[in-house]
Amino acid sequence: MTSNPARLRRNEALLAFAMLAPSLLFLALFTYWPIVRSVWFSFHDVLLGDPEIFWLGAENYTRLLEDHLFWKVLGNTAFYTLVTVPVSILIALLLAVALDGKLRGLAIYRSAFFYPVMIPTVAAGMVWVFLYAPGYGPINVALESVGVPQPGWLNNSRWALPAIMVMSVWKLSGYFMLILMAALKLVPSDLHEAARLDGVGGMQRLIHITIPMISPALYFVTIIGVLHSYQVFDYVHVMTQGGPADSTNVLTFYIYQVGFQYQDIGYASTLATTLLLFVLGLIGLIAATLGRRVHYLGER
Repeated sequence: MTSNPARLRRNEALLAFAMLAPSLLFLALFTYWPIVRSVWFSFHDVLLGDPEIFWLGAENYTRLLEDHLFWKVLGNTAFYTLVTVPVSILIALLLAVALDGKLRGLAIYRSAFFYPVMIPTVAAGMVWVFLYAPGYGPINVALESVGVPQPGWLNNSRWALPAIMVMSVWKLSGYFMLILMAALKLVPSDLHEAARLDGVGGMQRLIHITIPMISPALYFVTIIGVLHSYQVFDYVHVMTQGGPADSTNVLTFYIYQVGFQYQDIGYASTLATTLLLFVLGLIGLIAATLGRRVHYLGER
């Protein structure tokens, strides 16, 4: 007795849907519905805890365009992204290449560089607050020992955001390193061997062989880094609370301030919707530029 191909495909589709249903339901309830609700609220006057909402049209978006603090916060976020993402990836790449060889105690080095990833963000933030502490912080003590004046770090509007960025690079590089190390294992060793026999130096092999061959992993960590940078919240909340003088205030923290401190859910939703559109546009730009340069194994 022969089976019906159409019936088999239908049964497979039903089975697949049944297995995916819990995850789809979770995404619908806790991801897509909040996004839709936030977009809807962005056109209304909504106060936290107040059941009544009032239609405003595009008034919240007009307010956003005239909000000087929003533009400052957007600039802080963009600066944070433009520095932390490439620096984290560069450090991760150098570490991955260095630890891909046969070194003594290789597992210890890998664990040491990956360890910051495992530290909870709040705990890591408190550690760095201590490291930056004026007077007795180890970083300031070390600077004073060589005659460099203490910059104030988290209490200085010039240095506060760079100080957080250093902590972010320290926290992210190990995660990116792990991904790039896995990608390096897929690079055929005979390519490097042939290049070495032809007299190609190590830096040239890195640029012309290693980087193109691991470009999918580099593309992936770039996307992850950008998404992470526009979602940064814990570092700012723990270390500076957006200060001093909003020099470390970023979009996610500003959304938190407007929504939960000022209780203006409507304007917070406008900020959140703008953030979503901005990130989608940025990811699309990266896909249209870097995505075209990605070399996948097996492609010609």
